[in-house]
Amino acid sequence: MSAAEEPTAPSQPASEGGTYFIDAEEAAELARLMQQDRLVTEAMGGLLPEVETLPATAQVLDLACGPGGWALELAFHYPEAEVIGVDLSPSIVEYANAQARSRNLSNAHFAVMNITQPLAFSDASFDLINARFLAGFMRPQDWPRLLAECRRLLKPGGLLRLTESEWGLTTSPATQRYYALCSEALKRAGQSFSPDGHLLGITPVLAPLLRQAGFNEVRLRGGVLEWSSGTPYHYSTFKNISVMFDLLKPFLVKTGVARAEEVNALYQQAVAEMQADDFFAVWFWVTAWGRQP
Repeated sequence: MSAAEEPTAPSQPASEGGTYFIDAEEAAELARLMQQDRLVTEAMGGLLPEVETLPATAQVLDLACGPGGWALELAFHYPEAEVIGVDLSPSIVEYANAQARSRNLSNAHFAVMNITQPLAFSDASFDLINARFLAGFMRPQDWPRLLAECRRLLKPGGLLRLTESEWGLTTSPATQRYYALCSEALKRAGQSFSPDGHLLGITPVLAPLLRQAGFNEVRLRGGVLEWSSGTPYHYSTFKNISVMFDLLKPFLVKTGVARAEEVNALYQQAVAEMQADDFFAVWFWVTAWGRQP
């Protein structure tokens, strides 16, 4: 582990930053994140569809890596690279390290860290820093600090790659209502860029945030996944969304956007409508990337 030998404990407690809107220690969330990793990588067209070349011996950091799916796959495909993933959850990091050992990926390592605080790595340690779907716990004021930290950690010419999504669009009234409640809850929790709480609001600000942080050659690439009934991605995306909706119930009630009875009824209706033959849906995401000067 050349980029950082010592990091094994959180740099700061979780209370110093935003709060992930799902209990990360839930076994169902671990399984969901593993499935979502595979789904998103395939739908995006691979691990690094925007990057023409990655140095064979690259040093790579994956922020808020979850169970490590993306990092482990990158380590497998680039056996001479060193891939480090960091996440706030000790149990998830333990799982990711166990997966690396079971797959004999000696070039993949995982450590417990809070990415809303300074990270225990030396300056100019990495060729590539990757992050997916941070909007579930990041507050607007956390982003400039994180991007400044990425500037510190990247080598000259190094790449920062961020992928974020909005909820998507469906023909299910209950699903759309659930999305709206989630957006409003994040707004109330102070974890949204949306001016009115109707959307997540993260995708329009990705490129401006990178430019404001001083990154060069900032570019965007959009993606879309259709998960209408009868399409190849319907069942896997339905499972991902339905499990997420279920795990989000306490967050919706805690933020006061709906009562528990309303959330439970809406959840049951959404699950039924997402499985109907006349259900149509798309999910959007945006990847933004920029280079360290």
